[in-house]
Amino acid sequence: PAIYYVLQLFKTLHRTRQQVFKNDARALEAARIKINEEFKCNKTETSPKKIEELIKIGSDVELILRTSVIQGIHTDHNTLKLVPRKDLLIENVPYCDAPTQKQ
Repeated sequence: PAIYYVLQLFKTLHRTRQQVFKNDARALEAARIKINEEFKCNKTETSPKKIEELIKIGSDVELILRTSVIQGIHTDHNTLKLVPRKDLLIENVPYCDAPTQKQ
């Protein structure tokens, strides 16, 4: 049933929010309120097609948060220190200008 996926998505979004905005009370609270508002707004939805669309949107949001958001900390008025999470630091493959020969 759809309710299982809705609840699972709700929990996943909150877990992701806690990881992505760790140590940032303002962002944690803003994200918590937004997630709760969106789910509350749509809690009376009964159309399976619309519910499926909403689940897809929520899943996309979770993926973007998890894979694209990096925290920045103001160190002074002109400097921002980036704090990437471990799961964002993927192996960087160096770019090679010269084409390689196929063996």
